Amino acid sequence: MEKYNRTYTELYSKASLWWPSELTALEASTSIIPKLIETQDRFVSILNLADSQPEQIFSIIESANFPANLFLKHLVVLSDVSGEMLQRINDNFTSIFPDGSDFKYYWKETLYEYTFKALPCANKLNNKKLFIDGSGLLQEKSLDDLTKDVIMILLYGSNAESEITSENLSKCMISNLLGKKEELDEFIRQRYIHVSRITGGAAANSLGQIAQNYVITFLKDKLSDEYSVVSNGHIPGVTHNAGRTETTFDVVVSKNQKAVAVEISFQVTTNSTIERKAGQAESRYELVTSSGNFIAYIIDGAGNFQRRSAITTICENSQCTVAFTEEELTVLIDFIETNLP
Repeated sequence: MEKYNRTYTELYSKASLWWPSELTALEASTSIIPKLIETQDRFVSILNLADSQPEQIFSIIESANFPANLFLKHLVVLSDVSGEMLQRINDNFTSIFPDGSDFKYYWKETLYEYTFKALPCANKLNNKKLFIDGSGLLQEKSLDDLTKDVIMILLYGSNAESEITSENLSKCMISNLLGKKEELDEFIRQRYIHVSRITGGAAANSLGQIAQNYVITFLKDKLSDEYSVVSNGHIPGVTHNAGRTETTFDVVVSKNQKAVAVEISFQVTTNSTIERKAGQAESRYELVTSSGNFIAYIIDGAGNFQRRSAITTICENSQCTVAFTEEELTVLIDFIETNLP
């Protein structure tokens, strides 16, 4: 008979410790910062060369064979302009640009004019449309009218002749550093340190979400249609805060009014997530089992196994503890089918 509840040592012996190849491929499509860091020097060299006239930047991007969408992503990050901000610019285009398609701006004390060719868009202007989201950056896109329009806004927006425009686009000031190598290098270095700190947590969250989605897909594929598999689900009657709040689990599998709550943690680098789950483990075990239901954990990753005490606590307060491999997830399937026949 399969042993569902493992000790730390038993779980460690079955763990993969490092991200499986199928998850690594998924993670690559969501991880943006490593790609930006890798291409930072080429991006900076383009900016340093663009110091004779404003629209020279386009010919340099093309001659450098640098993907236009990747160049745009660098500008978006450095300008701290989110996809939501781009959408607001598009939605409020006539109020932000009172001169319509004629964009007048100053650069090196000279007034220039650029004519927008694709803005405003009839539909949404967001990261996906510009191919600067995780999956979009896997494709190398050439310059088109829309990309050129957005690049001009990000580079010269704060220098607009119109006070209304410049106030709305105050973050779009990279053009003031074109050709000033030392100042530009320092600004970019500091900006990427800031961005890396911000996105560190976001990266961990996105990796956790990828693992959770993979588990959900696996369970749905392997279990019959009689089973309900819900992400961030609840179990009727399982609450906290004196009954005021339903307890949320990473995944809830249910059938015939019985459920298995599944908590997931896969961390290659050590962080506090496993400690938080360990801190909740005893109370969650009591709440779930007293309601006549079941609780299981999927624990893996070299970082997690550096926290022996936390994993031991989880194992002691779980009815099924498995690692993150296909063989181990099959054990979880067996546990679910055995207890939710």
